Amino acid sequence: MSTNTPFKRIPAGIWALGLVSMFMDISSEIIHSLLPLFLVGTLGTTMFTVGLIEGLAESTALIVKVFSGALSDYLGKRKALAVLGYALGALTKPLFAVAPTAGVVLTARMLDRAGKGVRGAPRDALVADIAPAEIRGAAFGYYPGIACENGCRCLPGRSAGYGLWLF
Repeated sequence: MSTNTPFKRIPAGIWALGLVSMFMDISSEIIHSLLPLFLVGTLGTTMFTVGLIEGLAESTALIVKVFSGALSDYLGKRKALAVLGYALGALTKPLFAVAPTAGVVLTARMLDRAGKGVRGAPRDALVADIAPAEIRGAAFGYYPGIACENGCRCLPGRSAGYGLWLF
């Protein structure tokens, strides 16, 4: 039996992308799980406003994702677009803490989700570019396992967020 399993042969760039994505998703889950409480309890907005902000933000991510994939294919600058998307998401996180109005939260949320849309398709294409053909399936199997895809594996992040809110 060979000890050189596909898991051990996954390139370092894919490990790095997975870890960056995991930490970005955890930070997003911590903030976004508390956002409705902040908007309604602290800023005094209505639940309708919370729904409107969330709907506009997620729509932004989905629309931007379509164009970022095409732009990534056209330019071939996958890493630059992925870095731009992660930077945009990271730079918006402090805005939530200092937001005095729902408008600032809406702006920060839309910029954060635009960053998600910008980084998604180029990041996936980058994983495909980096991974050797014979282990590409293992690379795509590993990547969502470490990243908190769709928030389903981010229970520790949510728990930490609620813990910080309570204490």
